[in-house]
Amino acid sequence: MNRYSKRREDLLGSLEGNVAVLLFSGKAPLRSEDEAYEYSVNRNFYYLTGLDKEDMALLIYRINGLVRQRLFILPYDETLARWVGGRMSKEEATEISGIEDVAERGDLDGTVASILNRGRGLGDLSFYLDFWHYTMDQEWADSIGYAKKLNNNYPYLELKDIFPQLTKMRLVKDEDEINEIRKAIHITDLGIRQMMRTSKPGLNEMTMEGVFNFVLAQSLCRNNAFKTIAASGERATILHYSDNDQYMKDGELFLCDLGATHGYYCADISRTFPVNGKFSDRQKQIYQLVLNAQKIVEENAKPGVKVRDLNQMVIDYYKEELPKIDLNEDVSEYYFHGVSHHLGLDTHDVDGGLGSVLEAGNVITNEPGLYISDEGIGIRIEDDLLITEDGCEVLSKQIIKQIDEIESYMNKG
Repeated sequence: MNRYSKRREDLLGSLEGNVAVLLFSGKAPLRSEDEAYEYSVNRNFYYLTGLDKEDMALLIYRINGLVRQRLFILPYDETLARWVGGRMSKEEATEISGIEDVAERGDLDGTVASILNRGRGLGDLSFYLDFWHYTMDQEWADSIGYAKKLNNNYPYLELKDIFPQLTKMRLVKDEDEINEIRKAIHITDLGIRQMMRTSKPGLNEMTMEGVFNFVLAQSLCRNNAFKTIAASGERATILHYSDNDQYMKDGELFLCDLGATHGYYCADISRTFPVNGKFSDRQKQIYQLVLNAQKIVEENAKPGVKVRDLNQMVIDYYKEELPKIDLNEDVSEYYFHGVSHHLGLDTHDVDGGLGSVLEAGNVITNEPGLYISDEGIGIRIEDDLLITEDGCEVLSKQIIKQIDEIESYMNKG
């Protein structure tokens, strides 16, 4: 049984009674005329199948103890193959996903109708879809459209959201997932090191972003985890700065927040270093406070602890230390984001909501920062942590961050 088969088995095992679960891989929306945006697979579909092709559907169900799994894919198209390459074959889909029953995409409605007709007399059939919706006005996902079709044709059917069950599963990473994250972090490390070696006054932030992307391409990494933040000087005090188009000046700090992916699993790393390779005394003073705050999180991240408690530890530390370096406003003036979020198939991965506690197998970020706009200093240091049985492992510990290490590395001949 491959990893995807095991996940589907576990998912069904978490559901009671007679159930059907339908997930879609998604489609790339059109951008302009015949040009589409880059396709990105629905992560829950990928988590259960390992497949990343457009317009696929997964249907798994259990009725009166009988369990079935069927995959629906687009048929092979000879003309399309000559223009853009062939679609995935049924044999390939089976080999990756472990699903033997593979049908054409057009057979989905008939299969669903058959299941619903057979299950109608049971009276307790629950039909699950992924109803994830981030904003009220975002474009409808396939699942929302299909739910409307089901409501119109089967008004008695009870529709439920499968997202909570998949969230619980995805929160705890298995060894395969952790290894994918390690690989993404390794590539990210290579990119950051090259940025440090390239940095000098007069370069544009966009050039620094390009250096990172070139290393990703050299490492055969097709996708960034998210849009790179490449911010120098005062721009680094803007949390999600993304213009990346200003020239870096001598004496400024450069903040990068970025990540590679591997097998769709994300790295999320931030490093801050001097444009010219040498920290000023004031920059060192503030940088060391952020580094100390990060160490506090690292020492306290373990099962049973809440992420919001880790953030409060950082705030409490800053309350005590910031006045000592003449930063006398409320902490929120200098630090205004959370210290952590879950990491996985998404950069801001699924989580258990407010008040949830950490457990072994979680992967989270550790990213305190300080942002002093009137001094033109923005510093964030971010690593990725694996929660273990009795603490945490810093998955990104190889990425240099100590002041002397950074200066030494950037000034090597």
